[in-house]
Amino acid sequence: MSGAAHPPGAAVGVQSLAQLLAQQPPTPPPGLLEPGLLPAQGILFVGGEPKVGKSLLVANLALALAAGVDAAGFGVPAPRRVLVCQFELPLAQLVSRLAAMRRRLGPAADQNLCVDTQAAGHLLSAPEGLGHFLAAAEAAAAEIVVLDPLYSTHDQDENDTRAMAALCQSLLHLRDAAGAALIVVHHVRKSIGREEIGSAFRGSSALHAVGDSYLLVTRPAPPVPTLELRFQFRYAAPQPPRLLALDPDTLWFAPAGHATPPAATPRRKVDAADVRQAVEELGGQARYTALRQHLMRRAGCSKRTAQLAITAACEHGVVVPDTHHYRLPA
Repeated sequence: MSGAAHPPGAAVGVQSLAQLLAQQPPTPPPGLLEPGLLPAQGILFVGGEPKVGKSLLVANLALALAAGVDAAGFGVPAPRRVLVCQFELPLAQLVSRLAAMRRRLGPAADQNLCVDTQAAGHLLSAPEGLGHFLAAAEAAAAEIVVLDPLYSTHDQDENDTRAMAALCQSLLHLRDAAGAALIVVHHVRKSIGREEIGSAFRGSSALHAVGDSYLLVTRPAPPVPTLELRFQFRYAAPQPPRLLALDPDTLWFAPAGHATPPAATPRRKVDAADVRQAVEELGGQARYTALRQHLMRRAGCSKRTAQLAITAACEHGVVVPDTHHYRLPA
């Protein structure tokens, strides 16, 4: 290769370990939400079924971060600049919700909480949309950007690994170019197991790979007016599940104690007789997916166990595959 050799460190972006260590602060920067829920410039995914209360909880966290006050049992070390990009509520309804929550705080969050009033219609999956969110984050001087919900920020197939990997790259680009942490609200898959947290989020496993922390919001039982929070952290210490109760007057969640994990029940073997009974309960015939889901709920088994049981039932003639359905033998 011709030409003069470049001196060490001349290439853009290349630094020696000594240079990196010299730039490193003596102590790690504190998290934005403690303990470990949102690292500095991290990505937090908040998930749950529709209407479970995850957007209300995230609004609590956004206001608390802007005001620098603890909320829902999470510590906020310092006030932060927060940009809310919200796609589901009409603007007037969002402002009304925030105003109701604000009564508890007073003006503490007024200057630090910003709302992107033109977020709707812009897609992270398109260069123009990504440019819009970057410009909004810059205008807000945002340290934290809230995206609620994720599916409104893209037009991709959430079961397409390549498409979701590209969307994740857009999230990383937004985080890095804005120098901000992200709080991303997303739905979860149907029929998830209790042990699933990060992997429960709807769509490709690419989402599970890009997040730093995952907060799963569920209702422990219909009669109980509480939320159960379960956590998965990439870097922080594990946290036990906890319960939150909502004050309907202030719209703020407060800790209601630690959740008690249900006692583990041993899984029994699922056999062809279970498959036959499941088909009978579904009216004598059922599509494969409906049969598998019903069997999983009925027997408390995994998807793989249900699939094996259906295959065995077909091999033994207990049920008969018929075009798009599985039926009982004639």
